[in-house]
Amino acid sequence: MHGRHLRSAIDFAFRRLLALALAFFVLVGVGPRTGLYHTVTALSGSMRPDFAAGDLLLVRPEPMRDLRVGQVLTYAVPVGDRHIESHRVTAILRHGAEPVIRTKGDANTVADPWAAELHGKTAWVEFGRVPDAGFLLLWLRLRAAHLAFLYGAPAVFLLLGLTRIWRPAPRPKPHVLVEA
Repeated sequence: MHGRHLRSAIDFAFRRLLALALAFFVLVGVGPRTGLYHTVTALSGSMRPDFAAGDLLLVRPEPMRDLRVGQVLTYAVPVGDRHIESHRVTAILRHGAEPVIRTKGDANTVADPWAAELHGKTAWVEFGRVPDAGFLLLWLRLRAAHLAFLYGAPAVFLLLGLTRIWRPAPRPKPHVLVEA
C-alpha cells in the first residue's frame, strides 16, 4: 500500500512539473513570437523593489506617441556596449516620432547620465514580471544546459520507458468462492 501512494505522489509531482514546464515554454518560447509581448531578464537590482536581478520581465509594444513619464521602458542605452536596460522614464525631452527621454533606476540615487533617443514605431513598456524566472533562462543559455538536454533528457525518457516495460506485472486478486 505504501509503495502505491509513493508512486501516486511521484506521478502527481511529475505531472505538475510537466504542466509548469509547458506553461513556461508557452510564456517564453511561443508567446513572444506573437508580437504581443517580449520577455527580458533583469540583470541588476537597479529597479528594486519593483523588480530584482533575475526576474523575468514581460514588456509590450506601445506607440512612441503614448510614452509617459513614470513608465518602465526597456531600451538600448545610447552609450558604450548599447546593452538593453529597463528603467523608469523620468522626463520626455522631445516628443514625436523619435522621442528623447531621460531614465533612472528606482534604486539608483542619480538619473542615468544620458538622454536616449528612441527609434522605430514602438517602445517596449514593462507590464508584468515573473520573479526569479530569468535565472532559468540565463541557465538555459549555457552550453552545459544544452548538453544536458541533448543527452540527459533522452536518457531519462529511455530509463522511464524501460522501467515501465520491465515493471513486474500486478498480481491478480484471488477469487473467493462463496458457497450458499
